[in-house]
Amino acid sequence: MRVLLVDDNRLMLEGLKNLLAAHGIEVLGIASNGREGEAMAQALHPDLILMDIRMPVCDGLEATRIIKARQPEIKIVMLTTSINDEDLFDAIKSGACGYLIKNMSGEAFIEALRGLEQGTPPFSPGLAAALLEEFARLASGTKGRGEAEKGGLTERQTEVLRLVAAGLGYKEVGQRLALSERTVRYHMAEIMNRLHLENRAQVIAYAGKRDLK
Repeated sequence: MRVLLVDDNRLMLEGLKNLLAAHGIEVLGIASNGREGEAMAQALHPDLILMDIRMPVCDGLEATRIIKARQPEIKIVMLTTSINDEDLFDAIKSGACGYLIKNMSGEAFIEALRGLEQGTPPFSPGLAAALLEEFARLASGTKGRGEAEKGGLTERQTEVLRLVAAGLGYKEVGQRLALSERTVRYHMAEIMNRLHLENRAQVIAYAGKRDLK
């Protein structure tokens, strides 16, 4: 298995690289943000990318969407500290095939990767159950834990909507929410799609009617 590591914590990356090497897993390269990860994925063609979520310049969710669109054969597993259901669901929707929490033991981590080689998606304990619950919800058409009550938007989309309606530009919204401007634009596109709106003005008008300003 040839692996690319994408994370902004250099100390953590060095330890992870050593752990993988000790178990015969080749690390092709290390990237410190999603944008670097995208470029290295194109250059190195890894079998697997271990991707953090919270990173500067470009977060892991955005990078996952871009890489999977360009190179769908690459497997991407999120390796993160986030246990937020919304991050989990967004990661899978973005194309990730697994979601591991960084507090797991080295032995369990390697076992999860070996399972991936055999076709078993790697998830930290409890997360697979959360996914099954979400899939069941989608099948039944009911609201899920990650959805806001305002128009069926997720909590993150509602945050973006509220800030845009308050007059902030996409870059400012990104700074407030620790997102890249590109990710904010992606959320806005999703908001307009879900609410059947055509432009930013309509989005702001909608927010005013729903008292989201």
